[in-house]
Amino acid sequence: MIPKVIKMNEILEQALLYDFYGELLTAHQKNIYEQFVLEDLSLSEIAEDAGISRQGVHDLIKRCNKTLEGYESKLHLVERFLSIKEKVHRMNTLLEEKEKISTEELIREIKGISSEILEEL
Repeated sequence: MIPKVIKMNEILEQALLYDFYGELLTAHQKNIYEQFVLEDLSLSEIAEDAGISRQGVHDLIKRCNKTLEGYESKLHLVERFLSIKEKVHRMNTLLEEKEKISTEELIREIKGISSEILEEL
């Protein structure tokens, strides 16, 4: 079970990196990477479709991953996106539980979280 969870997290991470930085790849890289990550095709299927070796597809995907991770290490867009998403989720949770805390406390909490979000932008 754990290896499947790790694989799913890896695929999710690759998809997020591609969503943010995919346009910076060449058309050829994008085509191969989309087939592997988004369409879940095998290396052999992609190689046959692209007319290159299976090893060539593997190497290209590795290079794309390294390139996308390099963009993220410099720009941190995915990291910021996930952080802001988590903070918005916290605000929504507070609003759903508004009966449990005072209005003043709710406003204070939401203002604090929104300030954190603004600092990240």
